[in-house]
Amino acid sequence: MANSMIPAGDFRTSYAADTTIFPTVTSRNVAIASVVLICFAPYLFSEYWLSLLIQIGIYGIAALGLNVLVGFTGQISIGHAAFFLFGAFSSAYLSTKIGVPAFFAIPLSGVVTALVGLVFGLPAARLKGLYLAIATLAAQYILLDFFARAEWFSGGSVPAMAEPFSIFGYVFQGDRQYFYVVLAYVVTCYLLVTNMMRSRDGRALVAVRDHYLSAEIMGINLTKYRTLSFGVAAFFAGVGGALYAHYQLVVSYEGFGIERSILFLAMIIIGGTGSIMGTLMGTAFVVLLPEVMEWVSSVLAGGAIDQALGLKTNITFLREIAIGVIIIVFLVFEPDGLAHRWHQIKAYWKLYPFSH
Repeated sequence: MANSMIPAGDFRTSYAADTTIFPTVTSRNVAIASVVLICFAPYLFSEYWLSLLIQIGIYGIAALGLNVLVGFTGQISIGHAAFFLFGAFSSAYLSTKIGVPAFFAIPLSGVVTALVGLVFGLPAARLKGLYLAIATLAAQYILLDFFARAEWFSGGSVPAMAEPFSIFGYVFQGDRQYFYVVLAYVVTCYLLVTNMMRSRDGRALVAVRDHYLSAEIMGINLTKYRTLSFGVAAFFAGVGGALYAHYQLVVSYEGFGIERSILFLAMIIIGGTGSIMGTLMGTAFVVLLPEVMEWVSSVLAGGAIDQALGLKTNITFLREIAIGVIIIVFLVFEPDGLAHRWHQIKAYWKLYPFSH
């Protein structure tokens, strides 16, 4: 009788199989199908909802860089919004003052912002914890002061203008066309980071996060990779900012203070630090949360709760406190974020009814 081999469980026989992007054929097909379905969004949604999807994509790229820094390398930054804004001003300057097409200005802005990030990342070689957080906060205020004074670069008190996105003379006008530009950058950036984390440099960043003394003993240059992580984070912040500039067509430094940097941190905390998929989930959560709060406000306004508390129709404070409350809730009850919960749900149904 011939012996038959029946595979059981998740058995991987090579390092390449262990680091593959898609662990199963089904996951790969689902990812491809999801991207294809998203391509039909301009035909299915109104321009209002398309604008929200574009915001999720733009902020998702910037938050991805912050997750490389915080989630994968174990550093901290509360000045990420300043690098996002630097990328926006850089792309606006390149496209309007120098005449570089937006198609090339966006990646060039990412490179320029990465160089600035490397400069501000140099203190990371000697600082950590609270001291590093204060240093990044100082970087935020230094850049904001630069934007306010450098009229040649940012326009000063006058918003800077950016050219619309175009390829070979074809101008992408409106949300329905610009949606595909943002989608292309989202797919490209997330694939780049996914492959980077599978490389030697990506594993070195994780080693620095997990135990920097052991990483140094293994021959990993701590100064190099800590500084490099700031450059990578700034690059994706710059790309996201450049996309933002060519979407809004005007860029102002107002509204990009410390509160915007906290929002970027909220995106990766809620989605899951150290999770690439969680970054996009957390970004969608933060962008859509005000819309949910607006709906809750409209439901409660004029109702029994409103009358009992004497709030009349002024209950928009829910939108202001929601982010802070949700961050605390996630830190206490779901510190690994939405991505971890999603993996648990998948594991539950994969093993059902033997999910114990």
